[in-house]
Amino acid sequence: MPLAATGELVARTAGARTAVAAFNVITLEHVEAVIAGAESAGAPVVLQVSENAVKFRHGRLLPLARAATAAAERASVPVALHLDHVQSDELLRQAPSAGFSSVMYDASRLPYEENLAATRAAADWAHAQGLWIEAELGEIGGKNGEPPRDAHAPGARTDPMEARAFVTDSGVDALAVAIGSSHAMTTRTAALDHDLLERLAASLGVPLVLHGSSGVPDTELRAAVEGGIAKVNIGTALNIAMTGAIREFLTASPDAVDSRKYLAVGREAMARTVAALIGVLRGERRPDPGAGR
Repeated sequence: MPLAATGELVARTAGARTAVAAFNVITLEHVEAVIAGAESAGAPVVLQVSENAVKFRHGRLLPLARAATAAAERASVPVALHLDHVQSDELLRQAPSAGFSSVMYDASRLPYEENLAATRAAADWAHAQGLWIEAELGEIGGKNGEPPRDAHAPGARTDPMEARAFVTDSGVDALAVAIGSSHAMTTRTAALDHDLLERLAASLGVPLVLHGSSGVPDTELRAAVEGGIAKVNIGTALNIAMTGAIREFLTASPDAVDSRKYLAVGREAMARTVAALIGVLRGERRPDPGAGR
């Protein structure tokens, strides 16, 4: 089917106590695994390509974007493409022609006024191109190879009043909020501030996004969705699944040299993780707490 639009997928969650799962992809195996997992779950999904993933691919967006588009168009569930954590205006401007319906413009590293000005300019340009745009306010941390941030440090959380002004003045369509998660966590130990989420959901008129969701336990994820999170970003969980499966395969088969064999194992592990996490967002209980991690 044709590529879906991220904004439309997120809009469908309004009032439904569910969220769209958005998975960061790095390789074709990631793309295929995310789609296979979503098809298994019978759910729409968002494929996210981050600026860091583009850097890994020698700074070229189109090879992975074209592969993702081709795979998405053959999927039996709606699949959207999202350009994630973009700091480069040059990369931002490649999004429409590369098939992306949405972009997360990340100026959160800047002081508030500079973040607002940069995001306002990005939003104006994105809307003129028909793009749905997400931004971030607060310090989620763990990006660009830095260690996961102390999500409980003073000033790390998103302030509801500041967020309301930011959304109004920037014109963004969704906001990633800092409520206790961190990027790049390899243990699922994050404790979310659900009281803060409730206040943010009540203050803002746009969908809320949870970043760093790989480090959030199942019960906390589901509670976040119940509390108003409409889009859940997941990346590290896929890499943990892939790396663990490949490591186990190569340990058992130390003479293996055909990369297709261990990549297939890694792809299958990621697909199981995708299906399991989509189930969590829907309120389904995983029979094995450690399954797919």
